[in-house]
Amino acid sequence: MAQAIHTDKAPAAIGPYVQGKIVGNLLFASGQVPLSPETGEIIGETIQEQTKQVLSNIKAILEEAGTDFDHVVKTTCFLSDMNDFVPFNEIYATAFTKEFPARSAVEVARLPRDVKVEIEVIAELK
Repeated sequence: MAQAIHTDKAPAAIGPYVQGKIVGNLLFASGQVPLSPETGEIIGETIQEQTKQVLSNIKAILEEAGTDFDHVVKTTCFLSDMNDFVPFNEIYATAFTKEFPARSAVEVARLPRDVKVEIEVIAELK
């Protein structure tokens, strides 16, 4: 039986989906974009600023599910411009204190609200 996850410390869904679902011992978190949980406004103009906000939103969802970045096993990262790959990686890497998870990173034509980055994660529960 799947359990939906919701926290006010991450932005509310902007479509027909939930922030995350727990199935068994895994959390499947929906893609997060750099929106403020309080206002729903885009945070940051640079890839670095936006990536920090995305990671903050993901952290809130992970915590609500009772886990953390060290238990993330897979990420999928969507970038609106692959030229941002290096500065994106510099910020992304700071979220993990142990081994990095498996990852896919792709350039996409467009992201919701024309942001620069979206990240989704799959994590083990602690």
